[in-house]
Amino acid sequence: MDGTRVGDPGLFGPRSVTWQLHSDPMMWVAGVRALYFQALHPRAVRGVTQNSDFGKEAWGRLMRTASFVGTTTYGTTEAAEKAGARVRKIHRMLSAVDPDTGERYGVDEPGLLLWVHCAEIDSYLHILRRSGYPIADAHADRYIREHLVSARLVGLDPDAVPANQAEMRAYFEKVRPELAVGADARVVDDFLLRPPTHPLLVPARELVWRRVAQLAYASLPPYAHELYGRAAAEPAAVTRQLRATGTLLRRVPARLRWQLPPKHVLRAMARLGPGSRPAPYKLGG
Repeated sequence: MDGTRVGDPGLFGPRSVTWQLHSDPMMWVAGVRALYFQALHPRAVRGVTQNSDFGKEAWGRLMRTASFVGTTTYGTTEAAEKAGARVRKIHRMLSAVDPDTGERYGVDEPGLLLWVHCAEIDSYLHILRRSGYPIADAHADRYIREHLVSARLVGLDPDAVPANQAEMRAYFEKVRPELAVGADARVVDDFLLRPPTHPLLVPARELVWRRVAQLAYASLPPYAHELYGRAAAEPAAVTRQLRATGTLLRRVPARLRWQLPPKHVLRAMARLGPGSRPAPYKLGG
């Protein structure tokens, strides 16, 4: 336990769409897609590469993001709020410099936080839905609306954040002219294609990780492929691959998957009881 009262459902709770979706193994593919997507915004990705040695620290960044999502989804209210406060504190201390203009700006600019939030939520929803998770339009709208809470946690005004699919689509249309692939995006792309690893693990990287990264990349919208300058398979073929991957991963018993540290789902079930177990059928109508 983390010191807070037993039975606290946290910010979302077992009846939320978020509670069900975030336990799915395809969230890992979705997380990689989110990185590809987020790197398309030059000001946002610059804030990452200028404040870290991304090539060496990217694994840690991926794990910290996964931990943040797990804590805010399945942790207690206190744990989630503390996680959000830590993120806001870190962002307040960081800045980046535009190499073309010399402008220094904070990485917590609302426009940048909004891009990162929307690219992440869109990626989670897109991958799970396209890989066969039963998400109706009503579920999708509810999921986006639930994540106004996540937006608040990272420092955004929830009233300025898309609250449904139509608003999310309109946001991406509006921001699209700002997107580009420069040197910073290439750093992210290079890492995702060839992450540094121990020589003995290179075959596994080529066999497993590269396939995950390629699938995540292929699932991006066509304009993203154009910006990166790298073609992808036909959308129908990508959907088939996503469905096949989702089917395979979902055959691994959930309790076995949830044993991976830090065991967010199992800790939540221990706190709230077996009835809190995430499952697709709990989405309801």
